[in-house]
Amino acid sequence: MKNSIGIIGTGIYIPEGRMTAAEIAAATGGRWTEEAIREKLGIISIVIPGPDDGTQEMGARAALDALQRTGTDPAEIDLILCIGEEWKEYPLTTSGIYIQERIKAKNAWAIDIQQRCGTTVAAMKIAKDMMMADPDIKTVLIAGGYRNGDFIDFKDPAVSFMYNLSAGAGALIMKKDARKNLLLGTHIITDGALSRDVGVEYGGTAKPITPENIHEAYKSLRVFDEKHMKDRLNEVSMNNWMLCILEAFRKSELPLSSLGYLACLHFKRSMYVTMVESLGLTMDQTIYLEEYGHIGQIDQILSLHLALERGKIKDGTIISMIAAGIGYSWSANVIRWGQA
Repeated sequence: MKNSIGIIGTGIYIPEGRMTAAEIAAATGGRWTEEAIREKLGIISIVIPGPDDGTQEMGARAALDALQRTGTDPAEIDLILCIGEEWKEYPLTTSGIYIQERIKAKNAWAIDIQQRCGTTVAAMKIAKDMMMADPDIKTVLIAGGYRNGDFIDFKDPAVSFMYNLSAGAGALIMKKDARKNLLLGTHIITDGALSRDVGVEYGGTAKPITPENIHEAYKSLRVFDEKHMKDRLNEVSMNNWMLCILEAFRKSELPLSSLGYLACLHFKRSMYVTMVESLGLTMDQTIYLEEYGHIGQIDQILSLHLALERGKIKDGTIISMIAAGIGYSWSANVIRWGQA
């Protein structure tokens, strides 16, 4: 099992606050009904962070949960890859180093990585590649928090596909020369043609926050070019996603028909069902995160975590995590759960 890289366990932190479909509908000013929020967008509720639920702190809490669940000594961790978002307690602080201090991982070094909602799948590939390349890295913690929903203006119809943005954190611990839960192949695609179609409009160097725009700035996660984004995504998105999945299985030397569980991000219900059925699965072989919303790159960790708790994943189950992130990116990996 030399150079086999496996998942030791997961950790989760979900704040207690909730915003219901009815409350989201009311926030849209009547543009959306509660029924449409539930049935079309697939949202029963989203998670609302509390006053102490900063992005970095939530990531640390998920990391602590992973350490406790797996019985891992923080001194064993060699590397922390932080998948937490850029919207955090203090700009220009390194979230991974904050997590390192909070969990007392005294022998680790830490770095933040970013690919929006594709970050977890990318981080897992990076962790595997680094462990295979560097003899000094044997245990990697992947952890981070997310609360980009703070920037959503529910009265902006162009961002209805982001009404599901939620809050929470997740963590994974991965080890070299593991004998279980092996990460196999991964494939990632990015498309720079969409790199400036969505973003927070105010707060960067292009459009700094001023006294005049401050009230607008903190609700300015927007679609800058709606027609271009829709046209381009309609042209390439599903094809790119399927290519990532097929390539991840090819690299894993497994047939797609072996797929037994899909750990997928949350998006509108009809598209989700189509995706599941196109992969030859049923909705019993995935978890639709309608009671959580979309916690960005945490979705795949949460889906895996819940599936293990609910008995949907057993020894021998072949799992695929799939993700897509604004920018735009598409990714998929393959995991063989259980003893190698």
